[in-house]
Amino acid sequence: MQDMSPRAADLLAQRLYEAGCRHAFGMPGGEVLTLVDALEQAGITFHLAKHENAAGFMAEAVHHRDGAPAILVATIGPGAMNGINVVANAFQDRVPMIVLTGCVDPDEALTYTHQVMDHSQVYRSITKATFVMTAEGADIIADKAVSLANQPRPGPVHIDVPISVADMRVSSTKRRRLAKVAAVAPEGDCLAKARRWVSEAERPVAIIGLDVLYDDSCSVVQAFLEHFNIPFVTTYKAKGVIPEDHPLCLGGAGLSPLADKHLIPLIEQSDLVLCLGYDPIEMRPGWREIWDPDQKRVIDISAVVNDHYMHQAGLNLVAHTGETLEAMAKGTPARSTWPGGEPEQVKAALAQTFPQDDDWGPAAVIAETRATLPQNTLATADSGAHRILLSQMWECHEPRGLIQSSALCTMGCALPMAIGLKLAEPDRPVISFSGDAGFLMIAGELSTAAEMGGNPIFLVFVDASLALIELKQRQRQMGNRGVDFDRHDFAAMGRAFGGYGHTVRNRAELRTALEEAVKADRFTVIAAEIERGGYDGRI
Repeated sequence: MQDMSPRAADLLAQRLYEAGCRHAFGMPGGEVLTLVDALEQAGITFHLAKHENAAGFMAEAVHHRDGAPAILVATIGPGAMNGINVVANAFQDRVPMIVLTGCVDPDEALTYTHQVMDHSQVYRSITKATFVMTAEGADIIADKAVSLANQPRPGPVHIDVPISVADMRVSSTKRRRLAKVAAVAPEGDCLAKARRWVSEAERPVAIIGLDVLYDDSCSVVQAFLEHFNIPFVTTYKAKGVIPEDHPLCLGGAGLSPLADKHLIPLIEQSDLVLCLGYDPIEMRPGWREIWDPDQKRVIDISAVVNDHYMHQAGLNLVAHTGETLEAMAKGTPARSTWPGGEPEQVKAALAQTFPQDDDWGPAAVIAETRATLPQNTLATADSGAHRILLSQMWECHEPRGLIQSSALCTMGCALPMAIGLKLAEPDRPVISFSGDAGFLMIAGELSTAAEMGGNPIFLVFVDASLALIELKQRQRQMGNRGVDFDRHDFAAMGRAFGGYGHTVRNRAELRTALEEAVKADRFTVIAAEIERGGYDGRI
């Protein structure tokens, strides 16, 4: 009689489906065939990418829309190693991800060495945990992985699955689920002090970080800041937590020295700094220890204990952002703030620093794109000089309206993330912004875009240079070495892979290309040719 008990791989897949996962990405090998089969049978569609690194970024993008952990599938040895960059990115960028790799059975590995290596040892430093799945423990390991991936701060969890274990039938189907932790808020003396500091502040300012994306506190944060009239900046990942056209919003911060010239002095003038879910892993060195907690009142509300030492605070509250702000606001009177109007002056200065009216160049490309595409457009940014400029100029009206690699700052992420966004949100416009070098790293995934369908837009800044690195060379009075390369026909690449392609050299051509791309029946590559040195004085 055929055993109808579930396979260990089925129990793992069922737990992932229960967690809300509906898509997995990767490249299969013989060692993961059962895993792929189990995912599909559980209702999780497996999508073939051309490289595991790109597959992970597609998975991350889907997570940013549906909230479920991303799933990356990689086979033994080289497949598992190809995923290292995107898993390290998920670790630093706080992305919940389940990394599934296949491996040979332990007894087999004693005498068989082809492609055999210790995946767990490699992944241990870039994941929250790594497990080797057992048949009887499959359900528990799956639940532990999902729970750990989602717990503050989120991140990747690795599961190595031996071939025979994946296929093994499991008779015990008892399920164990870790209960969700209740949201907590401070009380007692700490809460009283926080209320007093807020009520006494004349020049408060808030820095909002990515914790708020995961604890569903956006509306409470907005209500709190509006009630107490507190201006705020966000990290790049927190852009849009409160719509960026809000009068209290001073935009994103992280990598732009030009923006820092205005934002950091305002923080130095403040008499209270509220760090709301602020994770400084996104910030440049200029944001390290920019205040003395003995001289300035600082309240840090974070999901985890401060072990980064980027800054310190007089009040460290490891608590839920929304619950804490509601407790702080209760019975606390509001007062007028910033009588000198400094935040408004900073907002005006930032608008002058990043003007929208350049005739042509990278700033004009961004401004024209934002003006042409609908407000609900979802955007992705690759690493490079364009990302710094884009993060200042691309106005977001919702959380995750612009996604990027902002902690690890890895190149080659924008195009696959746009593919993932389009898969998750087929009815919304989606655009990626890449430098030409980053685009060349990942151009093969245009075939994946063609296979998945939809009409994402891939915009490439073409200046035949690693513009940010070249700029740093010149700033250090070094010679031009290893940063320049040939100009290539990116529009032709788009057409070669079955999409549309346009090369544009002015605003009118760009506007026409964007208008056509939004209505197109498949993807479009837009190559915006700009002069070298176009970022000088702009970032």
